[in-house]
Amino acid sequence: MTERQLVAAIELKSQVGPSFGNNFNNRTEEAIGTAHDLWTAYREGAFGQQPRPFVGWLMLVEDAEGSRNPVRDRSSHFPVFKAFEGASYLKRYDVLCQRMMQEQLYSAATVMTATREACETGVYGQQSDLTSLKNFIASLAGHVATEAARLS
Repeated sequence: MTERQLVAAIELKSQVGPSFGNNFNNRTEEAIGTAHDLWTAYREGAFGQQPRPFVGWLMLVEDAEGSRNPVRDRSSHFPVFKAFEGASYLKRYDVLCQRMMQEQLYSAATVMTATREACETGVYGQQSDLTSLKNFIASLAGHVATEAARLS
């Protein structure tokens, strides 16, 4: 009898304008909180005795003026980190994805962009190679192949 195993968990999110600021903050809090909840459950044995699962976060953001324009930096008490100075919401999502991977909250995280017309064309964009869909899929495929080989 084969025991159940969580091999991969992927959260898919999207955001369209015009309210990018408030939604960006909400999505950031959700992404970090969800990852912490999952890793706490893993640590406490909620999934049984098993290798670490692949944990992915994929965000699709509307490619629009509001997501591409620099965000006004306001911080009355502490300086703004360089990575966020004059950064658009798309750039901020890219930084978020990179940092969540660096902190090992997610095995892979990606931010994709698309205009509203993309539902007809399928055209999408990316912010960086590190947070690209190609990197995400390659990482997931490698993890699944490793687990398949281990379990066979």
